[in-house]
Amino acid sequence: MREKISVCITAGNEEANIRRCLDSVVWADEIVVVDSFSSDRTPEICREYTDMVFQHRWLGYVGQKNLIKDLAAGPWILFVDADEAVSNELREEILAEFESGAARGVAGYKFPRKVHFLGRWITHGDWYPDIKLRLLRKDLGRCIGKEPHDKTIVDGPVKKMQSDLLHYTYRDIKDQLDTLNDFTSIGARTLMETETSCRLTDLLLRPTFRFLRCYLLKRGFLDGIAGYVIARSIAYGVFVKYAKLWETRKGYGRNGA
Repeated sequence: MREKISVCITAGNEEANIRRCLDSVVWADEIVVVDSFSSDRTPEICREYTDMVFQHRWLGYVGQKNLIKDLAAGPWILFVDADEAVSNELREEILAEFESGAARGVAGYKFPRKVHFLGRWITHGDWYPDIKLRLLRKDLGRCIGKEPHDKTIVDGPVKKMQSDLLHYTYRDIKDQLDTLNDFTSIGARTLMETETSCRLTDLLLRPTFRFLRCYLLKRGFLDGIAGYVIARSIAYGVFVKYAKLWETRKGYGRNGA
């Protein structure tokens, strides 16, 4: 008999995505959802699939995952965000691994995450393969990282699966830029906490390097115009994050002189 898997989903105003996410994990032994007080139908939709729906104020990407992990009953945790879905291939790979007993002695599994953006699947650049460790033994793993980027770590051996976790990340470019604005503000605050300074070279060189890495070194150009948009937006995000850091350190923001 295979060990049980609890799928843990963090959500907040994800009415447009949550049903696709839940449909992709109905095979799991348990589905746990922590909703950060959505104003749309997200909690209502979740309760169609599971009784384990909780509401809690937003603790950040790291804090929310550690919170939901402790609410799950299964010995194995599969973290899935509301705008993600487990592909059929990944589901079959996970079940085959567990039903064969191969998961014994393993602390966690990582697998690639593939993004759908601007009408196509992105398969190059900084966005693919975006390897994520999301399946782990509950007692051997935890979530760490600097906001807004969470990272799951485990104490023990990790195996890699080949199939994709699917990420329906942005509706359009406007949605991408709105998210980028939020993430760069969080990133700048995180840099402030580490007493990082901003120099002119940070504004000049860091964005340029990120564009070249994403578009040329990691062959983002093979994803066509979408690949160019991604590389440019990533570089812009780096620039804005350090510009916001400089602005805050100088006291030029809304709360400045």
